[in-house]
Amino acid sequence: MAVKIRLARHGAKKRPYYRIVVADSRAPRDGKFIEEVGRYNPCVEPAMVQFDMEKVDQWIKNGAQPTDTVASLIKRARENA
Repeated sequence: MAVKIRLARHGAKKRPYYRIVVADSRAPRDGKFIEEVGRYNPCVEPAMVQFDMEKVDQWIKNGAQPTDTVASLIKRARENA
């Protein structure tokens, strides 16, 4: 089982809002997930990025792979912290 840290899309049409979740790579994008570790809202100025860094670090230590987008969001959150 490959575990990924990825975005799950929520919100209305043309008004996306994302939850950052830890999920099995075989699960559907907005389907079953293991744990929510953050939120991302690109529709506000500046874009809102919120992480529980302890959970993120724990999952990465346990072998979860962040997607490219989530990796860049994590990097941005670390720089702003």
